[in-house]
Amino acid sequence: MSFPPAGASPGTLHFLPPNLAAFEPTKPLVQSPNINTLVWVGGLGDTLLSVSYPLNIAQALGPTWSLATASLGSAGNSWGTSSIAKDAEEIAKIVAYFRAQRLGGKIVIMGHSTGCQDCMEYVVGAKAEQRPVVDGVILQAPVSDREALEHHLPKAFMHDANQLALKMCREGHDKDAMPSKLTTPAFGRVPLTARRWVDIASPGPDHTGADDYFSSDLPHERLMQSFGKIPPSTALLILYSGSDESVPPSVNKDDLVHRWIAAVQEGGGNVDRFNGGVVPEATHNLNGCPEPVVRDLVKRVVSFVGRLDSGDFSATVADARI
Repeated sequence: MSFPPAGASPGTLHFLPPNLAAFEPTKPLVQSPNINTLVWVGGLGDTLLSVSYPLNIAQALGPTWSLATASLGSAGNSWGTSSIAKDAEEIAKIVAYFRAQRLGGKIVIMGHSTGCQDCMEYVVGAKAEQRPVVDGVILQAPVSDREALEHHLPKAFMHDANQLALKMCREGHDKDAMPSKLTTPAFGRVPLTARRWVDIASPGPDHTGADDYFSSDLPHERLMQSFGKIPPSTALLILYSGSDESVPPSVNKDDLVHRWIAAVQEGGGNVDRFNGGVVPEATHNLNGCPEPVVRDLVKRVVSFVGRLDSGDFSATVADARI
C-alpha cells in the first residue's frame, strides 16, 4: 500500500463531539449559504489525507461544491472493533451537521473501499429511513473483503479463522478479540473482534456477513435487496478500479458493475451509466497512480455532481422520506 508524501494542507477542521470530525480543504467558493457538500469516507485503516485523490477532487469541483473528508470513530486502527452500522450512524451525524450549516445545499456521500460498504449501509441498511437523505452516493473501489481474503490467504488458514470466529459469536464472545496469529497475516497488528471478522469474511454458504455487499458471486436476488433498494432520490455513481490489487483476477469487473447497475434500474433507482464503470489503470486508492488516471476519476466525479445540479436525475430529495 502506498501513501501520499508528508506535507500540510490548508483547510477547515469541523469537530462534532465527542469524536467525529470532517476536514474541508480550502478552495474558492461562491458567497452563499447553499453550498453543496461532497462527504468523502475512507476505508479500513484510512485517516485524514492518507488517500490523496480527494484533494484533487476538492480543487476540481465548481465554486458551489466543497469536499469534506470524514473522520469516523473507526478511523485508523479502530475499525476492527467497529461495524459498518456504527459508521453509517456517524456519517448521518456528519450529514446532518452540513445540512444545518448549508441550508438547501445538496449533499453527496462518497466511499472508498470499506467506505463504500458504509455508504450502502447508509442508504439501504437497517434504520436507513431514519437517516438524513442524501442526493447522491459515489462508490470508489467497492470490493469484496471476503474474495480478497480468500484470494490472498491459504484455504486452511481461512477455514480455521472462520470457524473460531463463528464459535466465539455463538458462545457470546463476539466482542472479544480474535487471536493475533489469525488476524495479523491479513490485517497486520490490528485488534479485530470475532464479530468484525465474521462481518468481513462472511463465512458460510449464504455469506450473510454485514460487510458482504460487493462479492461477485452474490445472486441477483441478493443484489435486489441492496442495489435494488437505493431510493430514486439518491443518484448512484460506481467507480470500479481497473487495476485494483484487492480484486482476484477471476472477477470480471465490467460484468459485475453491469449487474449492479441492472439491479439499481430494476428497483427504480437512478444510476449514472455515463460517468460510471471501470476506471482503466486505477489502483485501489489511486495513491501513486499516473496523473491521467487520477484526472479520469476526478472528471467522472465532477461530471456526476454537475448532472445532479442540472437535474438530470428525475427524483430529488424533496420527493424522498423526510
